[in-house]
Amino acid sequence: MARVTGIGGIFLKSGDRPRLIDWYRDHLGIPVGPYGARFDWRPVEDPEAEGHTVWGVFDSETTYLDPSDAPFMVNYRVDDLDGMLAQLKAAGAQVIDRIEEYEYGRFGWAMDPDGNKIELWEPTDVAPANE
Repeated sequence: MARVTGIGGIFLKSGDRPRLIDWYRDHLGIPVGPYGARFDWRPVEDPEAEGHTVWGVFDSETTYLDPSDAPFMVNYRVDDLDGMLAQLKAAGAQVIDRIEEYEYGRFGWAMDPDGNKIELWEPTDVAPANE
């Protein structure tokens, strides 16, 4: 059975993206770059491995979170993207029929029962730049 292995990222929408980014940087100390922030970590069960969780703010007009109306999206790290999408589809979940591949992993999407879009990420060993 495919499973979630952690949180890959949290994404928010904002009507004033620069203001919100500044607030999080100034009040919470989040090291925000042009594409968001990346928090690096190592798994307890494999301290030699590296992982990261990303955080970012999109403009409120973005269509990246569609078809959800929610102002946020959670990205879940998964161990088997194809297996997870098949499991969700077999369970009757709305699966977005698209997979994107990059040097740092493969991505797929589905909707939860409340209509929130979730992003599923099967990472590779290559991490995107911390920008």
